[in-house]
Amino acid sequence: MKVTSSIVFAMIASLTILMFPSEIVAETQTPENTTTVTPINEEISLQKTITTMTVPEGNTLPWGSVRGSASEYVERYPVIIQFFDESEEMVHVAQVDVKGDGSYEYKFRVLNVDESGETEKIFDGQYTVMIFKVVPNQDQTI
Repeated sequence: MKVTSSIVFAMIASLTILMFPSEIVAETQTPENTTTVTPINEEISLQKTITTMTVPEGNTLPWGSVRGSASEYVERYPVIIQFFDESEEMVHVAQVDVKGDGSYEYKFRVLNVDESGETEKIFDGQYTVMIFKVVPNQDQTI
């Protein structure tokens, strides 16, 4: 009986963790993304990735992040991140440096607490996130 109740408790705990995400993230390495590459000159191109970020209605987490995994990049060119709301208006823009391994991460506030202790939602709902990164040309014939 003890083993059965322990297994049931573990299953309920696992489902609870899955139902309440621990972070709000927009990532560049998911199948739902759209990525285009536009040549700038003979050596570099602009890579544009479009993804989505959803902030649940009952969110209590104060932070969100946009991150990309290690990939090719051109030094001294930062990543530009633009957030658009459901009416396609830009609501936030950020610039972040690329780390030595080609990855990047931008952390931002999703919730804020004012002087009176009231919680204010900075982001709420679904957003389109556009990520711009300068990359070396893949096709040497450009």
